Amino acid sequence: MKTVYATDLKQGSTICIEGEPCIVKSVDISKTGKHGASKCRIEAVGIFDSKKRIVVVPGSDRFEVPMIEKRKAQILAAEKEKKIASIMDLETFETFEIPIEKDLEIEEGNNVEYWQFGNKKIIKRIL
Repeated sequence: MKTVYATDLKQGSTICIEGEPCIVKSVDISKTGKHGASKCRIEAVGIFDSKKRIVVVPGSDRFEVPMIEKRKAQILAAEKEKKIASIMDLETFETFEIPIEKDLEIEEGNNVEYWQFGNKKIIKRIL
């Protein structure tokens, strides 16, 4: 897996914090002082769980960059109350259930983009 230094992070970067892929919302870097290295305060939001994470680390620390697959699928059925949809991947024709992100207006037959990291999957947008 690719890694990146904390001082090289920018808003919108994707990194793993506590094993969860996150999108960086802000990075504050303090200058080096008389007695030590620079510190980075990183604020990020989890891609799959939408949890806000704030970490303060030395600038020399490295973060893993997750490899997130972005794939296309078709909605077979949607249970809006449970926020779960049954979808079929348009390349492999595999079918599975997947959580619906936020307030997406999903209808049966729509094509969507879903993101996959390991065994986690989530619908991100309607095509």
